[in-house]
Amino acid sequence: MTESRFQRNILIVDDEWDSTIVRSVRKRLDEEGWRTRVIVPFDFVVTGDDFEAEALYAIEEEAPDGVVLDVRFGESRDDRFKGLSILQKIVQQHPQLPVLMFTQYVQGPDRETAVRGTLKWDAQVDFIDKLASPEEVVMRLRRLMGTTPDTIRLGSKISVDNANQVVYVHTDGGSAPVTELQGIRFEIMQELAATWYRSPGELVPFGRLMRYTEGEDPRASIRVRIREIKVAIGKAMGIRFGAGDLIINIRDRGYRLVPPD
Repeated sequence: MTESRFQRNILIVDDEWDSTIVRSVRKRLDEEGWRTRVIVPFDFVVTGDDFEAEALYAIEEEAPDGVVLDVRFGESRDDRFKGLSILQKIVQQHPQLPVLMFTQYVQGPDRETAVRGTLKWDAQVDFIDKLASPEEVVMRLRRLMGTTPDTIRLGSKISVDNANQVVYVHTDGGSAPVTELQGIRFEIMQELAATWYRSPGELVPFGRLMRYTEGEDPRASIRVRIREIKVAIGKAMGIRFGAGDLIINIRDRGYRLVPPD
């Protein structure tokens, strides 16, 4: 994805700022097209309080779109849950800022302590195992921030240009717009693509698609539009999509987008 006005800025706050885990996550976020900024200590000996001060200052000055924050800072008992203290101050000062918490406490009583500490805050906060894949980290951030870029790539063959409201098909011969996908058809495809982008495999329920319907039978109208979308994209790609391809009907529940390989 090319840089645009929709590019997201992510602040990473972790005392293991130069670890393989953090570097892998940062690389994946960069590939996603998001800018990353890591809190790096300037002194040889630092404490959780130092990271807290630097993080709060960076948030105030740089206004990031999201924060990845570790629960634990250092080995001392006082810093074991320092990330929760930092989180509390972030929520108090910036209650709408999405925060994804890195935690090693995926089991046992310490996990309960970490999770229970956030229940009092009505904020956009989620926990993820620090050993989760960089792809999972990106997916959770998408879901937390609830935003999509101006262009969504659906694998290597399809893209949705949200800014210009055009669906493109990419082949060895170049890129071509799918001109049949306009109006309601484009809006349905855009809804499916945005949901897939934030959380691959997530279902788009019928209730959310009702606003794109016409006539007295909304579900029948949706089925017709979905079929038209699949036919138009398949025609542009020179293939015919079956019932289990591209957009799948999950009976009595909704539709799921499955980008082609």
